[in-house]
Amino acid sequence: MKPISILTTIKERRSIHTFKEDIVDSEILKDIFSYGTYAPTHYMKEPWNIKLYQEDGKTKLIDAIMASYERIGMIKDSENPKSVKMIQSMRTFLGKIPHHAVIYFPIEDDPVRYEEEYAAVCAFIQNVQLVAWEFGVGVLWTITPYMHDPGFLHDIDLDPDMVKVAAVLQMGYPAKIPHNKGRTSIEEKLEIIKE
Repeated sequence: MKPISILTTIKERRSIHTFKEDIVDSEILKDIFSYGTYAPTHYMKEPWNIKLYQEDGKTKLIDAIMASYERIGMIKDSENPKSVKMIQSMRTFLGKIPHHAVIYFPIEDDPVRYEEEYAAVCAFIQNVQLVAWEFGVGVLWTITPYMHDPGFLHDIDLDPDMVKVAAVLQMGYPAKIPHNKGRTSIEEKLEIIKE
């Protein structure tokens, strides 16, 4: 892998919505997540955990997602022909994504500690996105309604009283890279107070 300036990677990284169906080699994925662990973490607690679904393992995750969508009302009548078609379309879409990484962390009772852990996990996720980009792997950081459904956590063998899902990362080689949409000038966001 040819080294690229971190500044270039930060500017060039894009959220990827369409993936090639090729599987990313497990050693590359391990490298990506390993570099991610160099995120800042309060008291070196490294709260992030990953369930990585790929190949036939995706079926369990997709089943859990569909069951959750039905429970929370996003799928109103699974017998209705329109719903059946929509469910099949969603299953096909999710099934074509090579890797789904469920990122979760232990719940802290102390609200300050909880925010510290969540912040560390978000830093880990951003590191993962940047490192993946250098490996030619695209990532979409998703926050979805099913993440807040205790039944979904049960279906993927997690205890909703013990852990919080921070994100589900869709990962794979990009089929299409979106163009640069630019960013708002920092002058509009930055307030410098000198006295």
